[in-house]
Amino acid sequence: MFLSFIKDFSVKRILKNSLQNVKGKTVAGTVKTVGLLLDLNCFFEIQKILDALTSQGVLKENISVLIFSNKKSVSASHPTFGSKNLNWNGELNGAAASSFMNKEFDLLISYYEQERPTLLATTLFSKAHFKVGFANSNKHLNDLTINTKTENYLVFIQELFRYLKILNKI
Repeated sequence: MFLSFIKDFSVKRILKNSLQNVKGKTVAGTVKTVGLLLDLNCFFEIQKILDALTSQGVLKENISVLIFSNKKSVSASHPTFGSKNLNWNGELNGAAASSFMNKEFDLLISYYEQERPTLLATTLFSKAHFKVGFANSNKHLNDLTINTKTENYLVFIQELFRYLKILNKI
């Protein structure tokens, strides 16, 4: 327990220093591929978010999902990872997290409110072109932040696609 606290503190410090070196990038083009990074500890209804995304015109086969959970037995049809996949240097290991971070998504949706070092590292090191998250999370990580709660997934998706239309991303 105490070692976990020290590890989280150390990794947050490393990530904070890494965030200072992040440069803004502008990538033109439309959104075709979507990565969804979801914290299962605060939101359970994965299928409802996927249905909301597909109702907005995103093809189901173009959506990749990675689920964060610290529970031992997660019976999900999507790849999962947890805090054990984060080492003391702020680097992620594990096949699911590595393959997700190395994919070049047009849009990464960071669907979590609580800043966990593992989720922050995944968002930071992702090769996504455009990153979207919640307003109460770290503002340096995301290109667009939406001010709502995780329970209001329909509001989040509607606002996301409203702004994507304004930015000519869809």
